[in-house]
Amino acid sequence: MSDRIDCVVIGAGVVGLAIARAFALAGREVVIVEADNSIGSGISSRNSEVIHAGIYYRPGSLKARLCVEGRALLYRYCEERHVAHQRCGKLLVATSAEQAERMQAIAAHAAQNGVHDLTTISSTHAKELEPALDCVGALLSPSTGIVDSHGLMQQLLADAEAHGAVLALQSQVVAARRTGDNITLDVVTTDGDQVQLSAGLVINAAGLAAPRLARCFEGLASEHIPTAYFAKGNYFSLSGKTPFSHLIYPLPENGGLGVHLTLDLAGQARFGPDVEWLDVKDDRDLDYAVDQRRSERFYAAIRRYWPALPDASLQASYSGVRPKLTSTSKEEDFLISGPAQHGYTGLINLFGIESPGLTSSLAIAQYVLAESEAA
Repeated sequence: MSDRIDCVVIGAGVVGLAIARAFALAGREVVIVEADNSIGSGISSRNSEVIHAGIYYRPGSLKARLCVEGRALLYRYCEERHVAHQRCGKLLVATSAEQAERMQAIAAHAAQNGVHDLTTISSTHAKELEPALDCVGALLSPSTGIVDSHGLMQQLLADAEAHGAVLALQSQVVAARRTGDNITLDVVTTDGDQVQLSAGLVINAAGLAAPRLARCFEGLASEHIPTAYFAKGNYFSLSGKTPFSHLIYPLPENGGLGVHLTLDLAGQARFGPDVEWLDVKDDRDLDYAVDQRRSERFYAAIRRYWPALPDASLQASYSGVRPKLTSTSKEEDFLISGPAQHGYTGLINLFGIESPGLTSSLAIAQYVLAESEAA
């Protein structure tokens, strides 16, 4: 069986679904191909569901630009489509005088990214907002929030399907090659059926599998396919009721954001993620189990800003894995690579789409749509 269509989006996570929606709304014929049996079962279902303000990213980077643009788009979309979300705000807390001296530099950095609503507050004001908090000062980020990521993905899919997009679950791309003006994809379903799809445009939004998938494209030079590295983040939930109504983040140190407290829409608190580099070469070999013993290192970190954290109150919750482009903690930008970069007509690859990918998803979709029109 062979079908010719306009556009294939590989990957039905939040970014792939946002891209499919953008193309469908633009009048393009879209098929979404997903290897799993449900949407959003990878990175999109294993994150903190935070809507990020865009504070830390390198000024001028895609992460900085698309996070700030995406945040505005996401809040508007959630309001218009009645997707559950909350602008709960975030406190970035300094727990030492040395950290307090860095708050203005962080605020200035955020302003370079277009984040102008950070407010420096005293420890007294911070404690008025959060009586259980212990700090010497804080930055208040009112535009940080949380979202029901699965509800968001369901709405993105509904919008895309309402404009003609088709979703094919349990369908894995195993090979691809150029045939004339098109790209032909060999797709195998879990039932063993084999299908060929011929498309003028293919968008690789496969998340953790994106580098492996890119290697399926016959003729795509290897230097344009990054090595996959995987950084696991473990989360621990708080047993019992949390005293906090804001997200609580320590000031970043040593290339990381520290052990932070996030909330879900039901008010349940969780802590993490930490960083656990995995010695795994293939995304299909990832282990998402959370070792309860890792919680031991969380207690001291959390008690710097919440001294009253009860003993034995952290329970293993879940983990996620970030698709990294290097094997170090150095921040890397999103890598969105089209024909202008790799010379393979009709193909756009998305690599390293980690946090703030959820926040940026609608802006990433607009960026990819513009790239496809320019190609």
